Amino acid sequence: MIAVLTDSTSDLSPQAAQYFGIHVVPLNVPLKGQTFLDWQEIEPDAVYQHMLAGGQATTSPVSVEMFEEHYLKLLQTHEAVVSLHISRKLSDTVQHARLARQRLPEPERVRVIDSYLAAPPLAELAIAAKAAADQGQTLDDIDRIIQQTRQEMLAEFSVASLEYLRRSGRIGRATEVMGNLLNLRPILYFNQGELQVNRRARTQHVALDILDRLKAKYGQEPVIVTIVHAGRDPERFTQLHDQVKRSGLNVKKGRTLLLGPVICAHVGPGTFGLLARPFN
Repeated sequence: MIAVLTDSTSDLSPQAAQYFGIHVVPLNVPLKGQTFLDWQEIEPDAVYQHMLAGGQATTSPVSVEMFEEHYLKLLQTHEAVVSLHISRKLSDTVQHARLARQRLPEPERVRVIDSYLAAPPLAELAIAAKAAADQGQTLDDIDRIIQQTRQEMLAEFSVASLEYLRRSGRIGRATEVMGNLLNLRPILYFNQGELQVNRRARTQHVALDILDRLKAKYGQEPVIVTIVHAGRDPERFTQLHDQVKRSGLNVKKGRTLLLGPVICAHVGPGTFGLLARPFN
């Protein structure tokens, strides 16, 4: 059996990771003079509240040593490991994974893959990889399925402000100014491993705008849809769920995912997103 390892920027909570059978290695969240393991020692709400109060949050990647420890442990019980991580343009995590792989006595048993994504889109790739592993697919097959899933998936997000992304260096000042232009809410997507502003929409129309793009891409094709939100807001989740139901999408499976501490530190409170991929 091949193990699937991802990092905590996938925002698979410990409960979700256990449900899917996916192993997760945590990034670090320095906050108020202490450093916490993402999702394991700090909950998303702690970061949300800190930022809403005017505080700043930073993050740091998984260490080479922690990756090596996870690889050695997993290889004791699995024939190989698929190690799937946040885009190298957003974090040094995948580079640390590659350095850890080089330390192993049998590095060929670990396949390190740059997802070119983060957050729930990364989780979707990990879920697809685990399904393939459960079917007995080879490392090459799983790698191919990951690339195919990334190509077939459409994910878009909207942030209340681009300030947090600019602070953390994930976008430039010029992009922030353009994104916030005319008080329109920016809609972002992943492009070649980077978060970029795709377009802008009125605040009250953002979710419908994203759903229109999903409908244009998939039509009546059966899809899996994931609703993403920063903060436990049952009313907002219900509203987004109702909008998905009315969108005309042929939803065969749905999920809701909470953005975790690391991702929230970079995108800020009020962020939400919608993503879809074919239901196979």
